[in-house]
Formats: sequence, C-alpha cells, structure tokens
Amino acid sequence: MNVLNLVSNEDARFYQQQVETLEARGIDCTTATPPGDHLAREDMTERTAGDYLRFVPEVISESLDGYDVVHANYGLTAPAALAQVRLPVVLSLWGTDLMGEYGWLTKRCARYCDAVIVMSDEMAREFGDPCHVIPHGIDMEKFAPRPKEEARAELGWDRDARHVLFPYPPSQEVKNHDRAERVVERASDRVDADVNLQVVYGVPHAEVATYMNASDALVLTSEHEGSPNSVKEALSCNLPVFSVDVGDVAERLDGVSPSRVSDDDDELAAALADVLADPRPSDGREAVRDISLERMGERIEGVYESVL
Repeated sequence: MNVLNLVSNEDARFYQQQVETLEARGIDCTTATPPGDHLAREDMTERTAGDYLRFVPEVISESLDGYDVVHANYGLTAPAALAQVRLPVVLSLWGTDLMGEYGWLTKRCARYCDAVIVMSDEMAREFGDPCHVIPHGIDMEKFAPRPKEEARAELGWDRDARHVLFPYPPSQEVKNHDRAERVVERASDRVDADVNLQVVYGVPHAEVATYMNASDALVLTSEHEGSPNSVKEALSCNLPVFSVDVGDVAERLDGVSPSRVSDDDDELAAALADVLADPRPSDGREAVRDISLERMGERIEGVYESVL
C-alpha cells in the first residue's frame, strides 16, 4: 500500500513515529508539507493562507504518482487532500485543528473525507460525526521506568530536591505555563524540601524519558488538548501526573495512583504536595499497554483498508 501523507509539521515526533510504525508494517509512506514555515519565530514568518493555496496544485500533481490513499494529518491539510478527486482521503485530527480557531474549517472539510481519525473520546464528541478514536501510540521500550538517582546523575539535577516536569515551551500559550507555575508554587509551600519546576523542551525525543525518570511528577495545565503524548509517556515511566481535565487525560489517569485530574488549582496543588512530600512512582504503565505504537499502526492500517 502506498500512502501520500500531508502534514503541517513533519517534525512532530508523534507523526514521525506514526510513519516509522506504518512503514514497519510494509506501508510505503511519502510526506508532503505546505510551503512556508510551520512556526512563527523571530526570524521566520508563519504560514499564510496563500501557502496552503499553493499547496493544492502540488498535492494534485503528486497524487497522480501511484498512491492508494491520501492521509491528511491535521485539519488545515484537508482542503488540499480533497482537491484531488481520484483517491480516498483519511483525515487525522490532532486537537487544536478541531477545537481551535479553524475548527469550523476542519469540520466542514471532514464531511467529505472517507474516514476521520481523532485521538480521544472528547474529540469524537466535539466532532459529532462517526469517526475512529485512535490515540497516538507510545514507544514503551524507550519510555520505561529506570532508577531516579541514575537519571538525575545523568542530568546533573539535585538528587535531594523535588523536581516537577513541565515538558512544553512557555511561549506556547495554550500550554498555560503561568498556571503550572502557580500550582507548583502552592504545592512547594506545603513541602519541606526544595521544589524545582523543570521546563524542558527542544531536547531530542530519545532523551525525554531520562527527564521523566528524573522527575517526581509531571504537571499539565493546557487550555485544550487531544490526547497528549507527554501524559502517556509519563504513565509508561510510572511518573505521577497532575493535570487539568483536558483531552483524554481523565480517561488515561482513571484508576492510576498517585495522580490527579482537577480543574481546581488548590486541589491539584494539594495532591502534588502529597507526592512531593513522599515521592513514589505511580502504577501508570499498566494503564497504557493498549496504546503501544504497534497497536496504533495496526488500527490505522485497518482504516486505510476500510476506505479502499
């Protein structure tokens, strides 16, 4: 099977893992991205509507080259996928494309796709039409528990302090770093130890597991999410997670201890303080065994076969 993947950010690690997993199953994957830059930075410009319009003829031309399926990854790539009329279109939604500023466009395009994949039951409810719920898979061999002291020594972290992981750039407003700071500060007031909020981003994905195993907890305060990989990876490392009720986090943390889901900052801070006062691993690894990369690849391949 030959699949033409359209994606706005080909560097997203979960997209790269998806491609690697599908190719391991014998599916040939080609990636095409719109012209322009994915992110706005000081020396770059954000993609414009014109960039996506210029993408349309490129996709139409590329789609003639012996593909079986066009897989649009992220809602803004759906118009280009639908512009070609020969091949079935599968649309994967990542969260902000459905619940953010351009959700209206995503929903309108999704009506004409042959299959739609979302990452959580919450997204399925927001979408409102029949769809496949397939969370991004995780590499459970890479994200596995290891001794905390060993991981801290590797990173040079204070072995006696408490470390709370926030694995996102503070500049991403949707991740709400300010709220994470407030929750951790309130928790630290209740703990007789130094507490550090470790803001970690831009490191090689292979090193993220080390940061998770060196931490005492992960905090998530996003305004909205789909199925955040950081939470699933933390669970795979048995790292306690303290999160607002967003995406599928409540479902993932159901029955996992210690961890907490709450939209009340004081409740989150109290639960976090309990773990920081008495650091201990969670039992989260068992909760994510059904969302391995292999299982994700099997289910996506099933969607391809269904539209063919």
